Amino acid sequence: MKMTTIIASFALASSLFCGSCSEESPVTNPRQDETAIEKQYGFAKGADVSWLTQMEAEGRKFYTPGEDRKEMECMSLLRDYCGVNSIRLRVWVNPKDGWNNADDVVLKARRAENLGLRTMIDFHFSDTWADPGHQKMPDAWEDLSFNDLKGALASHVASTLTSIKNAGVTPEWVQIGNETTPGMMLPIGSIEENPTQYAELNNAGYDAAKSVFPEVKCIVHLDGGNNQWAYDRMFDALERNGGKYDMIGMSVYPYWAEQNGETGGWQKVADDCIANISHLKQKFNRPIMICEIGMPYDQAEACRQLIAKMMNTEIEGIFYWEPQAPAGYNDGYTLGCFDNDAPTSALDPFKTK
Repeated sequence: MKMTTIIASFALASSLFCGSCSEESPVTNPRQDETAIEKQYGFAKGADVSWLTQMEAEGRKFYTPGEDRKEMECMSLLRDYCGVNSIRLRVWVNPKDGWNNADDVVLKARRAENLGLRTMIDFHFSDTWADPGHQKMPDAWEDLSFNDLKGALASHVASTLTSIKNAGVTPEWVQIGNETTPGMMLPIGSIEENPTQYAELNNAGYDAAKSVFPEVKCIVHLDGGNNQWAYDRMFDALERNGGKYDMIGMSVYPYWAEQNGETGGWQKVADDCIANISHLKQKFNRPIMICEIGMPYDQAEACRQLIAKMMNTEIEGIFYWEPQAPAGYNDGYTLGCFDNDAPTSALDPFKTK
């Protein structure tokens, strides 16, 4: 399907779509002023805050650190107290409860834009979490032929980005899949069983993103930044099959490395990740972004050291995954870096670069 056709077919839908981004929407509060603030470029000091509107709807508040606690809107707090200059937002296709659908993403992206924050859009190509253990195809796409599946994926990317564009936001980065280490929408897009199909699905998303934002940087994002074998497998396969990508994305989680039986602590994970970054840059000649990083909220000092160490490598930026999440949020997530609804010292390196 031609991208020009996709864009044209979604132009009317997108204009109607943005009409739903009204003050009456339950996910629009708290609101910021509509006065745009100049963006801070250079090294991306980022935070994925995709849970934010859901947390606000649940009545959660956020506060400045220290004894003189002051309530603040979360993105403003991250910008003013933590040095964050970029926001990452995930997109699900048809999520059951509505959070992280295109409408919700447009609202958060507009809020970030108005605060002078750069934006990364992270397409999961699923109705729920997509990660190494979960790459389930959206329910509405399950019975499509492979060609129609590529068209549906491209249409989803184009329509979402067109709505974001109509809201006055220009993303700097777009992820074509989230932690696609085994591939996407398995088994059809398996990197082991169907690498050619994975490359075609990736390219459908890449071309759709470029049709809306020609200058956007498209990222292929894997987990386990310390696992050189997995990155060689993915990017060798993309190179062999004409895969298109502008940037390599990594996740860096010492916690999960430990859960998988790896030893040596966060220092070993960081050292192996740094070695992998040097290897990938030399082999594939692409810039590298740490799209996700995190450690348990009660290990703020170790997390501060990890982030500081990774910031001194040859990367374009670092995004902390859901820093504002309290311990145990959403059935047990403990890798946020807020304590008592206020930032810890984990993000302090962002203030100095």
